[in-house]
Amino acid sequence: MRFLFDRRQALLTGLCAAGIPLSACARTGTTEGASMSDTAIRPVPLGEGDIDWDAITREEWQERLTNEQFRILRKEGTEWAGSSDLNKEKREGTYICAGCYLPIFTSEQRYESGTGWPSFFDYEEGTLGFKTDYKLIYPRKEYHCVRCGGHQGHVFKDGPDPTGLRYCNNGAALLFVPRGEA
Repeated sequence: MRFLFDRRQALLTGLCAAGIPLSACARTGTTEGASMSDTAIRPVPLGEGDIDWDAITREEWQERLTNEQFRILRKEGTEWAGSSDLNKEKREGTYICAGCYLPIFTSEQRYESGTGWPSFFDYEEGTLGFKTDYKLIYPRKEYHCVRCGGHQGHVFKDGPDPTGLRYCNNGAALLFVPRGEA
């Protein structure tokens, strides 16, 4: 079994956790313990910006994202259950795509599913695209960010009211913006 380990990323994560200035963390995408105002990352409002998301090359995505974000967003991977720091996020705010910063979920749409992944019962209208995934043989409904095409997760019919749906998201595919800091 091959384990993926990025020594540079691990070192920077440790430095950031130790309080070293987050400018180094922002360049690598590490935002553990950081809010959006602490980093150089800023959301791009819908309809604004000059980025052609379809024209970004594989190499450009690899520079823009951490190894884990690239594996999940661009290769439709899945993180280990319980591995995301977003599982502990309790503040009010917005969850945005880690690839293009599109606001996808709000804290009001979030709930604790007990699955080990950040879960939501609804999403912001017009932010997700859907397709059927057969990777586990049986069909699952997969969803992606409509702006950059980044894989977010799968939707299941075991969520709470009012929708009865559970949008089971990879934490590495999202960034959290606390209310008042966007």
